[in-house]
Amino acid sequence: MRWRFSRGSVLFALELVTEMAGGGMIRQLLRKFPSQSSTPPLASSLISKNEEASFAGMNSFRRLALLGAGISGFFSFATIASADEAEHGLECPNYPWPHQGILSSYDHASIRRGHQVYQQVCASCHSMSLISYRDLVGVAYTEEETKAMAAEIEVVDGPNDEGEMFTRPGKLSDRFPEPYANEQAARFANGGAYPPDLSLITKARHNGQNYVFALLTGYRDPPAGVSIREGLHYNPYFPGGAIAMPKMLNDGAVEYEDGTPATEAQMGKDVVSFLSWAAEPEMEERKLMGFKWIFVLSLALLQAAYYRRLKWSVLKSRKLVLDVVN
Repeated sequence: MRWRFSRGSVLFALELVTEMAGGGMIRQLLRKFPSQSSTPPLASSLISKNEEASFAGMNSFRRLALLGAGISGFFSFATIASADEAEHGLECPNYPWPHQGILSSYDHASIRRGHQVYQQVCASCHSMSLISYRDLVGVAYTEEETKAMAAEIEVVDGPNDEGEMFTRPGKLSDRFPEPYANEQAARFANGGAYPPDLSLITKARHNGQNYVFALLTGYRDPPAGVSIREGLHYNPYFPGGAIAMPKMLNDGAVEYEDGTPATEAQMGKDVVSFLSWAAEPEMEERKLMGFKWIFVLSLALLQAAYYRRLKWSVLKSRKLVLDVVN
């Protein structure tokens, strides 16, 4: 069966749809009808009025939609930021370390104080298996001081002529002693947490120096609504916010040999300087070598410029005369 509709019935139906959906699409449908037939005035007026009302309604709806999208985006961004902070830790501030300049060097007095903080505070849990006592010679201690320091430890060596292991006093070539025999013993002594090796800690962590300093000095009480499991401690700079290591740096925890006040911030700064040196002991030599190469290449550049000007001056200063007559 084929259905036939008159133009008037079609226009009536379109007027009803216009009231609900607006007249923009209806106009396009009306253009498809033959041009010789004229649209009734009543339909045209209704469509025009409905178009204006629908256009105003659509503008209001768009504004509300944009406002809603903006509010939703703001809250979603805040949610993502808070989730990222909870997962990766609070973003660390940037501190003005004195050795970060192009031609800056380490503060060797700070390195010595930082080694003292490591020995008296950190070495009971954290190892530095890549550092030898001889590395400290000329950096923080004299050779005699370093030998005396190494002799205070006992090192298992051997085998001897009888095939047995023996203990001997430490010497300059020995590495720093490790607090635990193996990882299992370290985890057992620290409630399942494994204290990381600190030899390269400032290079192994994102924004290393700032992160370590912020972590050591960032302990605080957990905010309202945050519960910390027993045996853990709240630190917003640690990923997850809960860390097994308790607050170790307290004012007066170390008595410096040079009489510097051992505040929490001072000890944090000194131990980070020591750890930065341990991760990059060649930094000063690298910067000095880079400066020397830049100086030598600058002289070579000046010589190349002078040689170029000398060789090309004849060609660039000559004058060509064309005799067009002959």
